[in-house]
Amino acid sequence: MKDIEQNYARTFATASGTTVLKHLRKMTIERVLGPDATDAQLRSLEAQRALVHQIELMIKRGK
Repeated sequence: MKDIEQNYARTFATASGTTVLKHLRKMTIERVLGPDATDAQLRSLEAQRALVHQIELMIKRGK
């Protein structure tokens, strides 16, 4: 498992990787849905946030 974690760390350590990760955070973790958001929208966004969080966790472990 350490191999894949190191690959995540190397991939997202590049200038392009950093830019992509910032974009993913902006689209998911930093996004706020309004009070009219449906259950499906909330669940979808939470799944996306979980994926970005998992990527960040893999990067942290790979360092």
